[in-house]
Amino acid sequence: MIIRARIVVPMNGDPIEDGAVAVEGNIITSVGRFAAPGTNPATEVLDLGGHVLLPGLINGHCHLDYTLLRGRIPPQQSFADWIRAINAEKAPLTEQNYVDSINAGFGEAARFGTTTIANLTAFPKLARNLSARLRTWWFGELIDIRNPQDAERIADDAADSLRTLGAWGLAPHAPYTPSPALFARCEDITRREKRLLTTHLAESKEEMAMFRDRSGPVFEFLQAIGRPMDDCGRETPLSLFLRTRAMNQPWIIAHLNELSPSDFELLAASPKFHIVHCPRSHTFFGHSSFAIKRLRALGFNICLGTDSLASNTDLSLFSEMRELLRKENQLTARDVLEMATTNGAAALGQRGHLGCIRPGAIADMIALPISGRDVFQSIIDFEGKVPWTMFDGKIRENA
Repeated sequence: MIIRARIVVPMNGDPIEDGAVAVEGNIITSVGRFAAPGTNPATEVLDLGGHVLLPGLINGHCHLDYTLLRGRIPPQQSFADWIRAINAEKAPLTEQNYVDSINAGFGEAARFGTTTIANLTAFPKLARNLSARLRTWWFGELIDIRNPQDAERIADDAADSLRTLGAWGLAPHAPYTPSPALFARCEDITRREKRLLTTHLAESKEEMAMFRDRSGPVFEFLQAIGRPMDDCGRETPLSLFLRTRAMNQPWIIAHLNELSPSDFELLAASPKFHIVHCPRSHTFFGHSSFAIKRLRALGFNICLGTDSLASNTDLSLFSEMRELLRKENQLTARDVLEMATTNGAAALGQRGHLGCIRPGAIADMIALPISGRDVFQSIIDFEGKVPWTMFDGKIRENA
């Protein structure tokens, strides 16, 4: 099949006017300007007319468990209050509620042009019973704050549940919720099985106050429920993480919102892990400004995520890109589109295979009506449901 479009945006090169992409099975075989089939007139040509064709979008950090919590939790006075609020909302939910929530999230993300998603789930065993509509990296989100004696079992059970899914990894939740033993077990498993790791780090001002100053609402909340606090009062969350973790493994770090001047010195010398920024969730919580310019200058790969609908309104990466451009005027539309395509692919170890249109890449593509002279800005400005998707070489009309 040859797919023709007014403009093809391959992301690994310049946009191609009157472009065409040849697909065999689920693999892209060639990309260039359109030329009518000559030697093989039977070749099927699908002409998308005035649309722009681009790679499917990649959501680098999402919690589909909480799709059903959309609009249920308003902004709180503190991050600790938000933790209490989400725990209260989760308390009555059943396994079927979570299955329905994850399935609804897959459908919504697909309608907004996402073809690949890194999904953190607190219920890894449920993943085996779900038929993902997206190319999904499943990460078991793990916490043992109330039962640290079970750290190894928790990590082992999550890995056992996820191994049959192909693309998976482990997600010790954040420095303040898993025990050191749980972090270490996750590292052992993923090192042995060559899988990815992700965690939340330096997300809030209260996390900084907890670890650096031994104070604040999160410190008081966790101390009250019995967490050992002997790792608090000496260093920043980033410093603790870099000092205690094996950074020779492929980490995807979500957020990294709260950094001190000394943290940037550490980052300059540290291995270059991947970072996921969630612009609208960042705005919802009122975190400190995300240091995107400094992090990019230090060589970190930054991609985009939607976080969960407990702190966001929908699963549209177009809305994330617009929010990032609104707050960071030094970025270009192409910069932020790279964060939702090629950069996300790099974080998942799929550079050249996903997030781009090139020979040998997987045929995950979307088409949008184009308006305006700047093709990248026109893409970022798109709102609503994506009208046409090719996923794994198969066309999907989005209703």
